[in-house]
Amino acid sequence: MNLATASSLLIVVAAIALGLGSARAAPRAADLTPIGGREYARVAEWTATHGLEARWLKRDETLQVSDHSSRLVLEVDSREALFNGVKIWLSFPVAERNGSVYVAQLDLQTTLQPLLWPPKIRHGAAVKLICLDPGHGGSDPGFVIGSRQEKKYALLLARELCEQLSRSGFKVILTRSRDTRVELPARTELAKHRNADLFISLHFNSAGASTEPVQGAEVYCLTPPGASSTNARGEGAGAGASAGTQWNDKNMFLAYLLQKSLAACHVEDRGVKRARFEVLRDASMPAALIEAGFLSHAVEGRKITDAAYRRRLAQAMRDGVVAYKRAVEQ
Repeated sequence: MNLATASSLLIVVAAIALGLGSARAAPRAADLTPIGGREYARVAEWTATHGLEARWLKRDETLQVSDHSSRLVLEVDSREALFNGVKIWLSFPVAERNGSVYVAQLDLQTTLQPLLWPPKIRHGAAVKLICLDPGHGGSDPGFVIGSRQEKKYALLLARELCEQLSRSGFKVILTRSRDTRVELPARTELAKHRNADLFISLHFNSAGASTEPVQGAEVYCLTPPGASSTNARGEGAGAGASAGTQWNDKNMFLAYLLQKSLAACHVEDRGVKRARFEVLRDASMPAALIEAGFLSHAVEGRKITDAAYRRRLAQAMRDGVVAYKRAVEQ
């Protein structure tokens, strides 16, 4: 093999390794359209390249993208979408120009492609050790609604989920096993030190000063660089990469499967969302943060105090982890 041939082969191998030579690669810069200061790809071209079918469900309003196993529903001028019936939040709104629908390139890369073509872990590796992180603790009660303290029910849920995962063959560690305060950096550091395969932080929510009866579950994964978060504090798009950024595809896929399992047990689906919470930024493995319900909701808040209901939540979360393990292992 001569030097030129060897160099060409190395370039091809590198392209494949980076996904540049596959049908799943993001659109080329020449195919992108600037909209609102962002680069957008025309959905018709993207679907044709990837073997997907696109059709209007409601002309100029609702578009469906599908293949033999996936169904994505996009709403024009909205960040909300449905993937196989589960709500997901895009980083930027879907756009429509001259009868064509456009999706931000960043969403194609960091939100949609990890769901359509799930990531894999290296050959021979396995998802074995799960780090559960019950939110708050000790002098930090989290949300307090009457006599209900978030820290108490987060720990009870973590204990139940630990039992469910252990029965399914996983090894589990907890960042706290009693009512003690654990600083945020120590939580992710424990997971890193023990070489955990997944990090899952458990919380309950509150609607705050809202007068609306808000309820349901939402699962967060790390906001990609250049995007705005969807959490209540809504961090802007200026933040750069962090330790957790390298796991974006797995973060998104894990969050989706956890949200899907929670929705399947009849918890209202508030969607897969993005945030730059410290435990997500600093995670050295795929990570998600679950807000498993609203303590502030009159009905759901009472359910959260019930052990049988928390068992249902834990079973759903266990199902999500099992589904992730099966999908990513080769």
